[in-house]
Amino acid sequence: MTARKRATSEAASTTTAAAAAKPLTTDPPMAPSKAGQILKVSLIFFVPYLYLILSHYNIEPDLKRSILINAAVSSAGFFLTLALIPVASRYLLRRNLFGYDINKKGTPQGSVKVPESLGIAVGIVFLVLAILFQYFNFTADSIVSTPPYCFLNCERKFSAKQLLSFDDWLVEYNAALASICFMMLLGFVDDVLDVPWRVKLALPSIAALPLLMAYAGHTTIIIPKPLIPYVGLEILDLGWIYKLYMWLLAIFCTNSINIHAGLNGLEVGQTVVISSAILVHNVIQIGVSSDPEYKQAHAFSIYLVQPLFATSLALLSYNWYPSSVFVGDTYTYFAGMTMAVAGILGHFSETLLIFFLPQVLNFLLSLPQLSGYIPCPRHRLPRFDPQTGLLTGTNDGTLVNLFLRQFGRMSEKSLCILLLVFQLCCHRPSAAASVSCLDGYSLVGTNETATLENLLTVGGSSSVVFIKVQDYLIAQVCCIF
Repeated sequence: MTARKRATSEAASTTTAAAAAKPLTTDPPMAPSKAGQILKVSLIFFVPYLYLILSHYNIEPDLKRSILINAAVSSAGFFLTLALIPVASRYLLRRNLFGYDINKKGTPQGSVKVPESLGIAVGIVFLVLAILFQYFNFTADSIVSTPPYCFLNCERKFSAKQLLSFDDWLVEYNAALASICFMMLLGFVDDVLDVPWRVKLALPSIAALPLLMAYAGHTTIIIPKPLIPYVGLEILDLGWIYKLYMWLLAIFCTNSINIHAGLNGLEVGQTVVISSAILVHNVIQIGVSSDPEYKQAHAFSIYLVQPLFATSLALLSYNWYPSSVFVGDTYTYFAGMTMAVAGILGHFSETLLIFFLPQVLNFLLSLPQLSGYIPCPRHRLPRFDPQTGLLTGTNDGTLVNLFLRQFGRMSEKSLCILLLVFQLCCHRPSAAASVSCLDGYSLVGTNETATLENLLTVGGSSSVVFIKVQDYLIAQVCCIF
């Protein structure tokens, strides 16, 4: 869902007839990207993120090298996406895949044809990067340590258990790419065929099947300490119920990005913010954990989210206000499924919901209309005043309209920035969940909440406590940014 009105078939045929009657003209030039501005702002994330990887945590050399190689491949994907978007935009315009910005209706910008479904360009680059990265980490000649963070040749001999683990990770990685590719194609079909919204809700349930069938991780949960006397167990194996939860999580994450939309830059912006939080969370978990399998899971997540973050930054440079491209359902489905896969295979699906708090709130606000209890219009967007250029909130149940009703009328750009700042603030609770307790015992690994009070009151040497408090403060700073 984007703030656009798709051209009708009549309009498309009229355009074709007019083009046949008049001399051919070239398409209007696309506005230059805002890549420079986007990169300057993104330094707020890059500096602490690279500090955590390179200096703060003593990450194994092979794992660190693989993360940095993935980052380098992702950086190349950023520039490739920047170059591909204008080419794809011209092609989509020729195929009449364009729309008009509803939030600029009544102004000259509101009559400009804006190419949509540009998520297909981002998705293609992402899949190419992810497949190429398999050579460095998931091929037989790249093994040097316990998979999946292996690199280059080595004379080490591997046990049958290690090779079996390698096969499991390769199967899960390919299943993840299959689910992401499947969801991207379904999103593009939705953009082309304009699928009814009730059918849209069911599309992710199909795309998530390869992931669920290949999932070989745990299906257990840690019972919170206050509930242990009542349950009688510390660890509970949910079995198929846990897989049902993961299936529902994939459906929610995919649709939540699509529902929380309607402003230039909002869909891509929230993806960039959530991706940055996921990356910081993964690096902190790798740094504080001593469990190799636990590190594998979070490294797996990094390998998927870094390319998503880089390609999304490139798309944001064209989609930021005033947008020169629309991302379409192709991108929202693709981005939502990628983050869901990263959370599920990274074994932090519970923490992932904290990153999606604004999307959860938006879903709860939308539930009466989505369920049919209240009439649901096609576009649940605010009203635009062409005289002032400001948006006014309507009674539709969305977070966008709620913010306008609470904070008053404002411009589209200011509203988008406010919503993204709110998304950032909602990530602060996850900072506590990204810090370990003492003696290498991972608090997140036990689903126990870390707080500054816990870090100061638990037993241990003063030097260890200082290190843990330092981790806590760094996590807070990273999640604020």
